[in-house]
Amino acid sequence: VSFQSEAGEPVFVAKIGAMTAAAFLVGGLTSILSGYIGMMVAVFSNARTTISAQKDNEDGWTAAFNTAFRAGGVMGYSLVSISMMVLFVLIIIFRALFSESDGEDGNRVDYKLLFECLAGYGLGGSTIALFGRVGGGIFTKAADVGADLSGKVIGVGDGKKLDEDSPYNPGVIADNVGDNVGDVAGMGSDLFGSFGEAACAAMLIGSACLAIQQAGWSALVFPLYISAVGIVVCLLCSFIATHLHPVRKEEDIETALKVQLLSTSIGLTAVLYPVCEFALPDSMVIAGARAAVTPLVCYCCIVAGLWGGCIIGFITEYYTSHTYQPVRDVARSTETGAATNIIYGLALGYQSTIIPVVILSAVIFLALTFAGMYGVALAALGMLSTLCTCLAIDVYGPISDNAGGIAEMC
Repeated sequence: VSFQSEAGEPVFVAKIGAMTAAAFLVGGLTSILSGYIGMMVAVFSNARTTISAQKDNEDGWTAAFNTAFRAGGVMGYSLVSISMMVLFVLIIIFRALFSESDGEDGNRVDYKLLFECLAGYGLGGSTIALFGRVGGGIFTKAADVGADLSGKVIGVGDGKKLDEDSPYNPGVIADNVGDNVGDVAGMGSDLFGSFGEAACAAMLIGSACLAIQQAGWSALVFPLYISAVGIVVCLLCSFIATHLHPVRKEEDIETALKVQLLSTSIGLTAVLYPVCEFALPDSMVIAGARAAVTPLVCYCCIVAGLWGGCIIGFITEYYTSHTYQPVRDVARSTETGAATNIIYGLALGYQSTIIPVVILSAVIFLALTFAGMYGVALAALGMLSTLCTCLAIDVYGPISDNAGGIAEMC
């Protein structure tokens, strides 16, 4: 069984299916590896963060924050680097398998067919993320609530209750392990799947453009350039939260993390335009775009996704941080009972999604209007360009939480 490729030559479906399945398998294994690395880093850093917090005065805050944040950085840089490296190796292997001699210009490669096979890479990562994120999340919440109930409900009447962080409470260990499974491994696999899908989609759509094919290798793998530049910028900005803006007290933590994310976004905004001019052709005809797409248009799509994701992060923090009014209002609603607390919290959750949905819709509309589906894929990669820093901040949370639990148990 075969079908016609773009060059008009028959391509065997068995070969296409086998290569797509191989990409799917590699994506799944890479996702598992990413989650495993994240869990090992978290387990290794929990106790170290607890020990660092024992220092006196400001040194304890600084040392504990730096330990947890750097551990999160290890997770972020390793996940993005490994996923990019494996994806690039797959492209090189598939390129060799799809290479055919045309007798005139040397070897010819059907890149559109190549990147169609490569799409299985992102799907494999997302499939594993489904089990890690959903299964790990259910385990995390079950263990957390179980450990909490033993100190609040079970055994209250007969004096046998155990505190949530008591070393005699078996649920404490399950709770701490659940944080690592759901909030570290599951989240890492989830974001790996998002990155793999966005990168594969952008390269697949770009390979259908004649101008990108004629521009050569750099234009075809331009989506990987975005993530590569993101790794470098995140690495150069990583010392801001630990050295230029060190944490001296509890109130400094939130500010330090905000400054870290904001500085990374500003740095990426400054350096992405030269990369677009270097890698992309001067003019491209993309299906769905209103006019010819230029490197400046692609840059605007990436930056729109970058800052859209950044703003969504700040809005989410506003609705979930105890520093701001929404969370305090939820806490105040408990004065009249559990019913009002549940109703108010659910209503606040609905309200918190309005602005992010509007921002996401605006980014998609602008990208789709000016660069078609290629612009939407670039906007998604723009949101994920600060993935190293975002993962460092995300993993910092469960590491610090487990460190606090270890301190209370000891």
